[in-house]
Formats: sequence, structure tokens, C-alpha cells
Amino acid sequence: MLNRKSILLIGFLWIYAFAKAQTGDTIITDDTDPDTIKTQQSIDPLRPAKAAFYAAALPGLGQAYNKDYWKLPIVYGALGTGVFFAIDNDREFKRYRTAFKDRLAGRIDEFTIVNEDGSTTEVFTNDGLIDAQDFFRRQKELAILITAGMYVLQIIEANVDAHLSQYNVSDDLTFAPDIQPDDLGQAFRYGFKITYHID
Repeated sequence: MLNRKSILLIGFLWIYAFAKAQTGDTIITDDTDPDTIKTQQSIDPLRPAKAAFYAAALPGLGQAYNKDYWKLPIVYGALGTGVFFAIDNDREFKRYRTAFKDRLAGRIDEFTIVNEDGSTTEVFTNDGLIDAQDFFRRQKELAILITAGMYVLQIIEANVDAHLSQYNVSDDLTFAPDIQPDDLGQAFRYGFKITYHID
């Protein structure tokens, strides 16, 4: 358990990190045309690292730092779905494991039907219960692995988005989908087109 010094240190680091976060200063320069004033945002080289750190500390915080609030439901939806399936498969695994233990101990398990004449009918054999345990254990581990992958993916996404948000975008270079009719037949050719304009 964390002691008071550790909690204070973590709190201080959070406050320091938020205080040092820069929103980008606006630099006004005079262009060749005196009627045109160009505004630029200064580049913060630590912005991608901060976004990745925030996303690692709390999922979705890196996206909020990048002001991409619309991504928060996607992040929490993906992580929540993975956690839900992990918990559900764990519950089913424990259910079949308990039934198998009861059967080995000679007790009536939930997959054994007691007939009116006192005889019992087993819905699953012992091998069926073992196979069910193995199946749900694998599904639980897969859900945990996918959830961990989603967690790492949202950290990478916050870092890359912070990199690209400071990139100088020009209309001279475009990348767009392209559809062209086929000259020989009646079908269409689909692809992408890269266009570069030189002034």
C-alpha cells in the first residue's frame, strides 16, 4: 500500500506536469504582403511524450490532452468491452470448475438433473466439464490480452496524434480515394491518388 510520502510525490508530479503543459504560443510574423498577417503555433517537442504519459496514467487522458474528446467513448468502450468479456468468461470458468469439483466430491452439481424416481442425468460428462473449463479459461486470457492491446494502442494513438497535430499541413500535397472507369469494360477501377502542386 502506498504511504503518505508516495501519495504526496505522485500528487506533486501531476500538478507539476499540468502546470508545465504548454498550450502553444502564437507568433505573429510579417509576411511579404503587409496586409497579410500569419499566425503560427510554436512547436512543443514534449507534447507527444506528455500525451503518451497521460494516456498511460489514465486511459483516455492523452486523448483529452490532445483535445480529441470525441475519442473518449471509443477508448472506454473498447476497454470496457474487453473487461466485460474477461469477467464474464472468468465467471463461466468458475461455474464449470465448481460443478466439476462437486462431481468429484460426489455432490450433485448444477449440470446434473435429479429425476422423479431419484436417478440422476448428467448434462455434461466429466470430460465435457473439463473442456468447458479449458474453453472459458482461454477466452478469458484472450479477452485480457486484447484489453491490454487496446490499452497500449490508445497510448500510441495519443502520442501519434500529438505528433501530427503540430505538423504543418499544406494543400499542395493531397491524398484521396480515386475511382476511374475501365476503358475496356464496364467496371470501375478503385484506388488512391496522390497529387502534388508546384507553384
